[in-house]
Amino acid sequence: EVQLVESGGGLVQAGGSLRLSCAASGLTFDDHVIGWFRQAPGKEREGVSCISSSDGSTYYADFVEGRFTTSTDNAKNTVYLQINGLKAEDTAVYYCAAEQNTAFMRLNCLDSYDDMDYWGEGTLVSVSS
Repeated sequence: EVQLVESGGGLVQAGGSLRLSCAASGLTFDDHVIGWFRQAPGKEREGVSCISSSDGSTYYADFVEGRFTTSTDNAKNTVYLQINGLKAEDTAVYYCAAEQNTAFMRLNCLDSYDDMDYWGEGTLVSVSS
């Protein structure tokens, strides 16, 4: 059984930082693209970042503006999302998701949340201004 478990969310002041973690089990890490998505209240879910642990390639949404960094610890089957310079508009539930690693998915992951096979329950990030 595949499980993705997010952690690391919380309440922070604007300008602060958080590191979110996504611990994966039941899947072969190198065979999957792992994406971070977020959903703010009343808004559509949107792609934040994606990473392919097989080649280390990363992809970010334009709004990230260099503030987010995604990385993996393959030994721990864990993907991280470091968020710096948090803004009020970053307030959302952050989810990690996984899909088979293909060339198409690597390039289109950010826009492909409907295609992601596995999802975590999410972790809430709240930013106070």
